[in-house]
Amino acid sequence: MSEIPATPAAPQGNEPTQAAETTVNIPVTPEPVSPSEAEFIDIGLHAQGGLSLEVEVERLNLELNAAVSKLAETQDAYVRAVAETENLRRRASEDVSKAHKFAIESFAEALIPAKDSLEMALALQNQTLETLREGVEATLRQMTAGFEKGRLQEINPMREKFDPHRHQAVSMVPGNSVEPPVPSNHVVMVLQKGYLIADRVLRPALVAVAQ
Repeated sequence: MSEIPATPAAPQGNEPTQAAETTVNIPVTPEPVSPSEAEFIDIGLHAQGGLSLEVEVERLNLELNAAVSKLAETQDAYVRAVAETENLRRRASEDVSKAHKFAIESFAEALIPAKDSLEMALALQNQTLETLREGVEATLRQMTAGFEKGRLQEINPMREKFDPHRHQAVSMVPGNSVEPPVPSNHVVMVLQKGYLIADRVLRPALVAVAQ
């Protein structure tokens, strides 16, 4: 409010003139502040607090640049990971394909010498029974070595307990039909050997089992 001095009253009669003032309060409405002026005032107050607008803008720019750089690094790492995963998948697929094509390569290499020995034996003339037997035994040793290299194992369960997972019973015979006698449910005779590849039965052994 503004204070306006009041006009003094006129003197009456012979009373001496005396100056007097009376204060009158009149309300004054403040002028409105525009948005631009308010922003200017706010910026001024912010600058007065010790942090200028330029410093604040610079800080935000630095944070933005750091975020952009981090995003670029993350995208690059993602692209590299996707590419590496695809390369691993492709190499694994190629390895599986090669394994299917050349699974018996090592086994075949071990059997080739046995075939060579048989061909040489057939090419010889005037062989005696003894030399023929020696050649067959040598060829059998070569094949046995090839089987071992290919992890092909014999199943020869003579006098062992009958195992339906590895043996195939073709007959039942008395256990005392052989010497020494064989307990019940044990193999009395092996009619044909079986074979394993690692732990998988390639062919079960054909056996006769004691009653």
